Amino acid sequence: MRSGIDPAAVDPAVRPQDDLFAHVNGRWVASTPIPPDRGRYGTFDILRETAEAHVREIIEEVAAGSPEPGTVAAKVGDLYSCFMDEETVEALGAAPLAADLERVAAVSGPADVVAATGTFGRAGILGLVLPFVNTDDRDPDRYVVYLEQAGLGLPDESYYREEQHADKRTAYVAHVERMLALASWPDPAGAAARVMALETRLAAGHWDKVTNRDPVKTYTLVDLAGLAEMGPGVDWEAYLAGLGATPAAFDAVVVRQPDHVRSVAAALAEEPVATWRDWLAWHVVHAHAPYLSAAFVEENFDFYGRTLSGVPEMRERWKRGVGLVEESLGEAVGQLYVERHFPPHAKDAMVELVGNLVEAFRRSLSEVPWMGDDTRREALTKLGQFTPKIGYPQQWRDYTALEIVPGDLLGNVRRAVAFEVDRQLAKLGGPVDRDEWFMTPQTVNAYYNPGLNEIVFPAAILQPPFFDVEADAAVNYGGIGAVIGHEIGHGFDDQGSQFDGTGTLRNWWTDEDRAAFQALADALVTQFDELETRDAPGHKVNGALTVGENIGDLGGLTIGHLAYRISLGGDPAPVIDGRTGDQRFFVGWAQVWRGAARRAEAERLLALDPHSPMDLRANAVRNLTEFHEAFDVAPGDGMWVDPQHRVRIF
Repeated sequence: MRSGIDPAAVDPAVRPQDDLFAHVNGRWVASTPIPPDRGRYGTFDILRETAEAHVREIIEEVAAGSPEPGTVAAKVGDLYSCFMDEETVEALGAAPLAADLERVAAVSGPADVVAATGTFGRAGILGLVLPFVNTDDRDPDRYVVYLEQAGLGLPDESYYREEQHADKRTAYVAHVERMLALASWPDPAGAAARVMALETRLAAGHWDKVTNRDPVKTYTLVDLAGLAEMGPGVDWEAYLAGLGATPAAFDAVVVRQPDHVRSVAAALAEEPVATWRDWLAWHVVHAHAPYLSAAFVEENFDFYGRTLSGVPEMRERWKRGVGLVEESLGEAVGQLYVERHFPPHAKDAMVELVGNLVEAFRRSLSEVPWMGDDTRREALTKLGQFTPKIGYPQQWRDYTALEIVPGDLLGNVRRAVAFEVDRQLAKLGGPVDRDEWFMTPQTVNAYYNPGLNEIVFPAAILQPPFFDVEADAAVNYGGIGAVIGHEIGHGFDDQGSQFDGTGTLRNWWTDEDRAAFQALADALVTQFDELETRDAPGHKVNGALTVGENIGDLGGLTIGHLAYRISLGGDPAPVIDGRTGDQRFFVGWAQVWRGAARRAEAERLLALDPHSPMDLRANAVRNLTEFHEAFDVAPGDGMWVDPQHRVRIF
């Protein structure tokens, strides 16, 4: 049996006791350049490239097969073909923007602004709020509309206020000016300055990313009248009409950031309508730039790729075309992907893995010392109600209502967004679809959904180094096993632990147990606050932003390791390639996080990403006594953590 460990990546000059990430991945990092079209590159990206190539093969085969017009195969082929038709796109130039910009020019007051954002929302253009439909956190047997803060062109509210982003703000204003000039919008320099001033005002009303992690603070349930009271002067009925919804859609609406709604109402009343026209024009151009002529595409990439992430080159056009098809018709492609690339025995093996991980978590919850009996009973009940989903959905999405017109790229993009808006709105008032997936099978990722209390593992992640049916169990448990444990752990992290087994947001903890949990979480925040990634030295991790994912990683490691022990059935683990089973488990974990990032991208992710950097995720094993024992880590070693400072939650 092969170990599943890549020996060519291992740097024998670095001891695992000093730096597990560098030991397992050092030679790979030293010898593998980051591709010029990427801000970071690692295991996930390599697998995504493989999945992307597989999807390209499927799409191009479909496109070349002359499918019957109107079939889903024809829609896939036609959408991809019109994106790849550069000659037509180039000839059109800025013409596809004309109708939207004429509408913007006709805006004459706040009601028109709000109505326009609704109409534009159906076309994928960012407005003042971002609506989405999901199960009600307080009543998971029904759907409601959520309103998320929006309105900004920079990645986050912090970019408008923090000194470290001052150069990005300057570059942003210049970028907005150039884009508006390409669209022939009048006074592009003045308009860009006004857009920046307005967005700075809106950003001041945004909540930061740490605050937005709190599911209680971000839950304010109102009806249409309550929303009007919260944001006086905002014509919500006009917004809904533009979006294609009736007023009944806001019979129950969850406002995630009430301060933002109040801020928007004040800005609509006080800012000149000409400024709002500039802002609307900018967001029309920005949203549609990737589907316009080369001048727009290049300028858009120059700021959002080169300036913000340090990426030297744009992705090839076919890759961007595949991405568009994935966004618009993802499950149609996914059905073919599963047939070709996900054998039934892989799903069977995953079912066994998930079963062992759930059993390991059950044992851990039964014994964890800081949790009292009342909370423990609730936790075990929740674990017993987990729903695992593996590989692909049981029911595939129906794309009959989506019209794709050959040769009409931007029109197809707009229709695809409108199709999804209508699909989401149609959920309101109906039964909750517990079979729905929120990732396609060809996505290299996984997720936990607290509202449905489910853990979901798409087919594309179920391949080496995460999962190899022919490899040693230790490496599989260190890879996909720990990922499974990570997703289960999200059900009990700082956010997920506030939902019960039915998906209801309610406090099922005793005060004492919540305090004990919070003390452990705070210790993890403090620990990561002091850490720097090797990709951005001098910049520390935001422990409060990343605490949920860090809890997930620790849970995945501890539960994954226990599940590996369970899988042995009491038999001793074999020694393979000179490594014990426990050592191979931790090496398997570390090679999952193999990768590197450009400095600009690493700094951007530190500000925005709730996940810690890859090297720090690999080295999170320093909290486990099992790791210290596996490698005989001693005081003075780089990975040593005093026992009293090791954070263990599960």
